[in-house]
Amino acid sequence: MRSLLLNSSYEPMRVVSWQKALVLWFQGKVEILEYHSAFARSVQRRFQLPSVLRLKTYVRPRSSNAVRFCRENVYIRDQYTCQYCATKLPAKQLTLDHVVPASHNGPKNWTNVVSACRACNQKKANRTPRTANMPLLNEPKAPNWLPTLALEIGEDHVPPDWSPYLRLSTG
Repeated sequence: MRSLLLNSSYEPMRVVSWQKALVLWFQGKVEILEYHSAFARSVQRRFQLPSVLRLKTYVRPRSSNAVRFCRENVYIRDQYTCQYCATKLPAKQLTLDHVVPASHNGPKNWTNVVSACRACNQKKANRTPRTANMPLLNEPKAPNWLPTLALEIGEDHVPPDWSPYLRLSTG
């Protein structure tokens, strides 16, 4: 069971475990806005699990605009979709593919790495998309930001009591 953590300004910050949510509440750092129907029990008490929490003091978001280059962020940028066959897959079934192969001195960066299913990555092998006759769906670019919270939650699995606090795009 997870809890949505909001900044004091009601901006969604992250998803935390119910255990972390209770610790934040016990420490007096948050107010609980919504509850799950489930309870946690101690020897003497039971506590209804928080669903949505709001920090009592404002926490400044990280100021760095640069999105860190890593496997998970490439998958998020590419929306967990193979950039060759357009198949949407879970992260465990995706690989990273160098557009210009590393063996041809292709760099490992935002503009040369894309998400690919195993079959397409093996089919493309040690070639460029043009020589493999496998055009890319999208030109790889460095993102300015990533919708990590929406992807972490999964727009199809948003608990109903979270919806008023999230601005999830449906397009």
